Order: sequence, then C-alpha cells, then structure tokens
Amino acid sequence: MLVIKNLHVSVGDRKILKGLSLTVRDGEVAAIMGPNGTGKSTLSYVIAGREGYDITEGEVLLNGENILELDPHERAAKGLFLAFQYPVEIPGVATMTFLKAAMNAQRRSRGEEELQTPDFMKRVREAAAKLGVSQEMLRRPLNSGFSGGEKKRMEVLQMALLAPTVGILDETDSGLDIDALRVVSEGVNALRAPERSFLVITHYQRLLDYIKPDTVHVMANGRIMRSGGPELALELEERGYQDYVGEAA
Repeated sequence: MLVIKNLHVSVGDRKILKGLSLTVRDGEVAAIMGPNGTGKSTLSYVIAGREGYDITEGEVLLNGENILELDPHERAAKGLFLAFQYPVEIPGVATMTFLKAAMNAQRRSRGEEELQTPDFMKRVREAAAKLGVSQEMLRRPLNSGFSGGEKKRMEVLQMALLAPTVGILDETDSGLDIDALRVVSEGVNALRAPERSFLVITHYQRLLDYIKPDTVHVMANGRIMRSGGPELALELEERGYQDYVGEAA
C-alpha cells in the first residue's frame, strides 16, 4: 500500500532524510522506532504533504501512485490519514461541523452521496461511544481545552470515521497515561483490516504492547538501519539506539 523509495529531504541546508526506503504491505502494521532528531516526524509530514520540506530525490507511492506532487487534501482523498503527535486546537470550528465536512469531502472524492444529518449523527455517536469520546466533547470546538488523551481519542475518532487506506500515527503515545493509551490503542486495533495499513512512529516499546506490529524498523540519521519482527522492539527497549546511531553517523 505504501512504498517509499530512496527519499531525500532537506530543510534549508540541513539534510534530514538521506535515502530512506520502506515498504508497508497491505494490512500490515509497521512500526518505526528511533532516537530524537532522526527524522521520524519529518517522514510523516512529507508523506502527508506538509509544506516547508525540500524533496530532492525519491518517491512515495500510495497504492502504486506517486503522491509527492499532490496537495495534502488530495492525498487524504486517496486514503491517507495522519494522526499528529500534538493535535492543534481550533477554537473557531465546531467539532461536529469539522467531522461532517471531512466525511463528506471524502465521500465526494469517491463519487458517493454526502451523508445527511441523521445518518451522520448516528455514525459519529456510535464511533464516539467505542472510543470514550463524550457527547460534551463533540459539542465543543475542535480540540479546544481537551486534555492530551482527549485530543488523541478525537484523532482516532476521525480516523475511524474517514476509514483511510493508510493510517500514520506520529508518536500517538506522547502525553498519554495508561488508561488513555489503552483506549486509543483499542480504537486503532479495531480498525485493523486486510485493506488498511498502519505506520506507527514511536520512541518506546510500551505502545507496541497494545498495538502489535507485524514489522519493526529502526531509523537513525535519516535512514532505515534495520528491519525485523516484533522482537526487535524488545531488543531496542533493552539495548537502546546507540549501536545504530554510531553505525549511521
């Protein structure tokens, strides 16, 4: 579903991604682990289409199509979703207005009829109940005054409603206590399907105790240094990243 080939990315004079290649297969949950400053969040932003990055070489293929020339909303319409490490608060936008606009934009891109209010409300309430998103949260402006855990639950609610082909989770465990981490992880696990893949970016093994990956990739100095199964995450938790940082330098 997602194939990254020899990706080189810079910001100004600083090279961040240095020939990164990665394949995420259909239905796979792939985890990327690595130290701070190695380019993990940069990778997620470049895939999603955030401005400010100079892509000097490489391709990002979503279902066989190079998406690097597409605008962020076009990438989203093709099935890409990014859950942010720090979701932003948008005080002037009602949560329900935002959700309905996003869902109907996706449906229009797929040639489907827009959801009418009763059907939309039913879908949101059912999904929100499973994720512990209260009706009071749904009545507020988007993420406004939410705790870290509430913001992450709202991100997973958006993902559940939009049903992407590829979901990218950029350090979703940041700022979550154990209870919130469990709820968010259960929401992600409920979305696992043969037609949906995930790229999970994290520092720590603890998230992978809840979201079991199929593959684990070690990233250092802008490249994938090693790939393996879930046992690789346990090795990293025990030994750290120093071997890979030294190798990549």
